Amino acid sequence: MKKGHKSFQSLRGMKDILAEDHLYYDSVLWTAKKIFEFYNFQRIETPLLEEAELFAKGVGKKTEMIEKQMYLLRNKENKELLALRPEGTAPVMRAYLEKGMFNLPQPVKLYYFGPFFRHEKPQAGRYRQFYQVGAEIIGEDDAAIDAEIILISKVFLESLGFPKKDIYLLINSIGCLDCRRLYIREIKRHYKKHNKQICSDCRRRLEENPLRVLDCKNEKCFLVKEEVPSILDYLCSECRDHFKSVLDYLDYLNIPYILDKTLVRGLDYYTKTVFEFYLDSKSNKISLGGGGRYDKLAEAIGGFEKPAAGVAFGVERLIQEMIQRGKKLKLPAPKLFLVQIGEPAKKMSFKILEQFRKENIPLGENLGKESLKSQLKTADRLGAQYVLILGQQEVLDGMIILKDMRSGLQELIPLDKIIPEVKKRLQRQNSK
Repeated sequence: MKKGHKSFQSLRGMKDILAEDHLYYDSVLWTAKKIFEFYNFQRIETPLLEEAELFAKGVGKKTEMIEKQMYLLRNKENKELLALRPEGTAPVMRAYLEKGMFNLPQPVKLYYFGPFFRHEKPQAGRYRQFYQVGAEIIGEDDAAIDAEIILISKVFLESLGFPKKDIYLLINSIGCLDCRRLYIREIKRHYKKHNKQICSDCRRRLEENPLRVLDCKNEKCFLVKEEVPSILDYLCSECRDHFKSVLDYLDYLNIPYILDKTLVRGLDYYTKTVFEFYLDSKSNKISLGGGGRYDKLAEAIGGFEKPAAGVAFGVERLIQEMIQRGKKLKLPAPKLFLVQIGEPAKKMSFKILEQFRKENIPLGENLGKESLKSQLKTADRLGAQYVLILGQQEVLDGMIILKDMRSGLQELIPLDKIIPEVKKRLQRQNSK
């Protein structure tokens, strides 16, 4: 940079997604598309901006996401408070209600892939602008729906290349609002007996959102959390039967799981089943994503009661683990490179490029360079197998030079024959 000029950088917690990065993002999206669409999910894309109240009502006003993490701005027209979407489920449910999807055959199955925003402390695999891939099933309350979401999630992770033996499913039920009320009373009683042994955040959560104390990662609170009563002992008969059915389905499907009495998820819209998927690494457990049932969300954001279940995965965390486990993706090198020398050849190059495009044959080029040497050097650095060389004389004669970069041999070939000749040679290379 010039002296005295500001050097701009990406904001903390944000990152540029370069071409080689997109190979991994595209791999995750392609896998999601293949798996979810097989199970009859349709893709949805909601706006990046929503009314902030949608998340306050849907996610819960006393959650950390709403209190600390949302990016907020005012609409210039009516001063309405807007938010960059921090999560995907509430916007999908808003779209379901607004677009009248409840009139479609139920359940409605939707999946999404896109960027989200949370102002939290950046760390490995976690950014302030991050991508999520998620799936929602809206309109059915049967336990089979919970099991289907879990099954699809497991198939998705395995399709990304994670070994079955390394994938762990933690599962719990947090019941309905009625049986949860009794359990919250027990949580308060238990934690207040150990008030001096817990962190200040948990003391605050105990008053504002008691279930959130079970999500605390502070080592100081570990022993108190381990001794907390299990919510499964406080479930009403309906919630108990529902959870038992979910576990029966998982047993039938041979999906191993670990009952975790402290698993609650961090958002208020969850009811009954909650789950998380972990990878077990040598050093620690890596959370890839999770979800559960959220039967009261539609009602909370102004609609009518519609049962639903869903899951979401952090794409950056998935990519990080894919790379650490040896999945290497590289940008494809062009097998052909077009070299042009002189103005007539440069003009003719546009027509040649278009002919190759119509035949779906990738062709590298650098029309900004004039030097034969520099263009050949670029072709070599890109790993091109063949180079097409077009000079002024070749344009006049209707010919082009085809050079094999490995052997150094080159031939003069009529321009109208070059595509069949290239196809023949590429097929010969692919068959070896």
